[in-house]
Amino acid sequence: MIPRLLPLAALALALSATLGAPPVSAPAAAQVSRDGVPFDAYLELLKARARGEGVSEATIERMTAGLTPNPRVIALDNNQPGSATTRGYPPMSNYIATHVDAARIGGGRAVWRQQQGTLAAIEARYGVPGPIIVAIFGHETSYGRVKGDFDLARSLATLAWEGRRRELFAGEFVALMKIAEKGYDRSQLVGSYAGAFGNPQFLPSVYLRLATDGDGDGRADIFTNRADTFASIANYFRDAGWRTGQPWGVRASVPAGFDVSRYRTRLVSPVCPRVHERLSRWMTVGEWRAAGVVAQGGLADDVMVSFFQPDGPGTPAWLLTGNYRAILEYNCSSYYALSVGLLADEIVN
Repeated sequence: MIPRLLPLAALALALSATLGAPPVSAPAAAQVSRDGVPFDAYLELLKARARGEGVSEATIERMTAGLTPNPRVIALDNNQPGSATTRGYPPMSNYIATHVDAARIGGGRAVWRQQQGTLAAIEARYGVPGPIIVAIFGHETSYGRVKGDFDLARSLATLAWEGRRRELFAGEFVALMKIAEKGYDRSQLVGSYAGAFGNPQFLPSVYLRLATDGDGDGRADIFTNRADTFASIANYFRDAGWRTGQPWGVRASVPAGFDVSRYRTRLVSPVCPRVHERLSRWMTVGEWRAAGVVAQGGLADDVMVSFFQPDGPGTPAWLLTGNYRAILEYNCSSYYALSVGLLADEIVN
């Protein structure tokens, strides 16, 4: 294991020299990270870290041959929507209209019909409903049609070197090397600019931890194998605490003049606080009924739920179970989580 990566400038240059690295070309030398480290020198650090974690020299060399930083990856990473200083929220209804549309519903129903036997077996094993699995598949890659074509080794090395979230992406780069060690070709290891790949868009570290062989062939192929894809998504949700037998949430009727501010949560989530601050405190279904909010679905009175009316008074409202929080584990966005739940409901309706 190599030392921690910060501070890096002197360490990278020294390591480059001791490893006998070839002189850096003029264009590469001009490309330096936030803390002044040339890309070629930093790449040697990543290689050393991968070696220290047991990746073979052959794998490292084939996955890093000709590697250069990708400026488009940096541009995309620096232009993500949303800001911690922006308190407003775009309407949920607009997002739902474009993400739970006829195309996604129709595609999901087709997958559900074609794969019902496989999905039933996976649900029996993991306790995660098939429609939720299919909805994730649809949201992440449009049912396997849009998976990204960025060279993952190049993207992750670029993001680690650039330095904004260095330790995160350095770890993901090494995890990718470990996946390549299993026999995957570099040309197959492509995906999003930020390193997610395959049908469920797992990061490399998530793949190593949770990707699952769903059909018993000894390989967790989330690129083309539907059974492996579905089992891996189900395993992710089981790990996130999915509670078998509960829905993600149900629609709720709300009395006129209901003051949701009286039920605002006092807790500050250590993860994604802006997402969780929009949810109310957690109370039982029975307690919400006493307050005038009535669940429009089959939830026992003792189930703990949170109230969510994202677009304000007079608009659709939901009571959300702990399974909604499991969806947030997959992607910590209320827009994403609610649309996944609603799409899953449409798939079987």
